Amino acid sequence: MTSSSVSVVIPTYNCARYLGEAIDSVLQQTHPAAELIVVDDGSTDETADVLQRYGERLQVIRQTNQGVAVARNQGIRQARGEWIAFLDADDYFLPDKLAAQMAIAAQHPRAGIVHSGWQRITATGEPLITVKLWQQVPQLNLEGWLRWKPVLPSAMLFRRAWLEQAGGFDPRFPPAEDTELVLRLARMGCEAVWLPQVTVCYRQHGESAMHQGLPQARSLMAVIDHFFTTQCPESIRWLEPRIRYHTLVWIAWYLQSTGHMTEMVQHLQQSWQYSPYAPLETLVHWVESFASFAQGWGYSFDAESLAGSAEWQYLTRWLNQQIARSVSTVA
Repeated sequence: MTSSSVSVVIPTYNCARYLGEAIDSVLQQTHPAAELIVVDDGSTDETADVLQRYGERLQVIRQTNQGVAVARNQGIRQARGEWIAFLDADDYFLPDKLAAQMAIAAQHPRAGIVHSGWQRITATGEPLITVKLWQQVPQLNLEGWLRWKPVLPSAMLFRRAWLEQAGGFDPRFPPAEDTELVLRLARMGCEAVWLPQVTVCYRQHGESAMHQGLPQARSLMAVIDHFFTTQCPESIRWLEPRIRYHTLVWIAWYLQSTGHMTEMVQHLQQSWQYSPYAPLETLVHWVESFASFAQGWGYSFDAESLAGSAEWQYLTRWLNQQIARSVSTVA
C-alpha cells in the first residue's frame, strides 16, 4: 500500500442499529480508504445481517466479547495502511474526513496523530453542537493531553507504526483506554497536530462512553495514577500536582454534567489538596473551569442552577470550614 493509504477500523458490539450508516460513511469518502475492517466483538443482535449486505467491500473479524480495546487491537494487527482511522459503530464520518486529515498529514511528515473536531448528534441524528477543541487546546503536547484530555478516536487519524510501537490499547482501563493510549504515545514522542475542521458526527445516547458516569470517572483517574506512577518523564514530574488538580476538576464537571452530584462534590474536595489557588480563588476557578469544559465539549452550563443546588451549597460550607481551620492553625 502507498504512503497515502488509510485503513479504517470499526469495532462494534450490538450496534446493528447504527452500523450501516457508519460503514456507508467510510465507503463514501472522497479519499477512499485502502481497506475497511469491521471487528465484531461478539454481537448478539442483527450485526451479522448488516455486515453480510456489504460482501467483499469490507473485511470482517469476529471474536468473543472482549471489549473495545481488544477489538481495536485486532484491527491494528490486521491493518496494512500507513495510517489507521478508528470509527465507533455508532458514529459516522463526514465525506471529506480522510482527505482533509491526509492533507494535514502531508504537511506535517513528523506527525503521528492528526486530530479534528466533531459534531455531537442525538441518537436519531439531529445536530446538537459542534466541538472545536483546538480553540481551548491549541497545542497537542503532553501537557495539553494531560490537562484537557481532548480524546475522541473517531475524530483522529493515527500513523500505524506508532500504534504498533506503543502496543495498541491497554484493556485494563475501560472506558478510558483511548486516553491512556494517547498519553503513552505523547510520552514516547509521538507528535500530534490539529485539523481545525469538523470531520465526524459523534452520537450521544444512553450507551455511549460519555454517558457511563462513574465507571468513566474511575477509569480516567486510574489512567492518571498509572501515568504518574509508571510512565511519567522527569521533565513533567513537577506538573503532577497541577495535573491532578485539573483532572479532578474535569472529572467533577463530567460527573455534574451526567447527574452525579454527590460524586462531583467528592472529587472537588479531593482537588482541594492540589489547588494552586487561594481558597476563594479555588471556588471561583471551579465554576470557571466547569463553564470552560462545558463550552469546549459542546455542553450547556447553568452556573445559577449549580450554585443553587444542595450539593454546591454543602461544598461551599465545607470550603469555608477548611478556610477557618487554616486560619486557626496559623493563629
